[in-house]
Amino acid sequence: MVPLPAPEFLAAGGLLFAFQETSISGLVIIAALFIVSIFSWSVMITKFRMIRFARKQTERFFAIFKKYRQPLHVYETGLFFEGSAAYAVYRAGCEELAYQMLGSGEVDDTFSARVEVADRISPAQMRSVTAAMERAVGEAGLRMESQMIILATAVSGSPFLGLLGTVWGVMDTFSGVAMAGTPNLAAMAPGVSGALLTTVVALLVAIPAMFGYNFLVTSLRATIVQTDNFAAQLSSDFEHRFVDYERKG
Repeated sequence: MVPLPAPEFLAAGGLLFAFQETSISGLVIIAALFIVSIFSWSVMITKFRMIRFARKQTERFFAIFKKYRQPLHVYETGLFFEGSAAYAVYRAGCEELAYQMLGSGEVDDTFSARVEVADRISPAQMRSVTAAMERAVGEAGLRMESQMIILATAVSGSPFLGLLGTVWGVMDTFSGVAMAGTPNLAAMAPGVSGALLTTVVALLVAIPAMFGYNFLVTSLRATIVQTDNFAAQLSSDFEHRFVDYERKG
């Protein structure tokens, strides 16, 4: 006949009982996993808010940009769209174009008039404008992908950390049973239960981080592609309006 579990075991519950039976090494690993979880959730929440805010700002920027036929209009008005990668690329391109055409990227009351009477730039100067926008695309991508290494570490490292705690705990349990000379399930169950807790905690850390990482990576890649496409479109607009292909150098 199978003996009934002790009342205190039933009252404690599986997770609480396992926590009570976890060794010092297991508790250290659980504490480390808790810290990793805090960082990963902080990154996910921050990135989710950043992406949502950036999308709204980019939509506002595109709405105003497409409203006017003059590609320098938004730059001339001094409007600023914080967090928008497309706007950052646009501003970098406009600053370099203004410098190549006028010798300065400063915007004042005479900016529009000076642009109207300024000579068109050469293809070589246009390459400098394109290079400035490409740098801005790269910098925007780096800013958006910053701190993603924390999520990647949580996804890939947490299960291994939990497995380390479990293997370590099981090893201690078997060592204790061997030294006590009582090889039975009742003697092994508490130690094994405590050892498995680190794997459970590790999965609770890694699974949300995995879903968050996949969503963020997909969203960030879409934003980078959108920004890169806009840079190509803007470069084409600049070439049609401000480049003289008959000029050399």
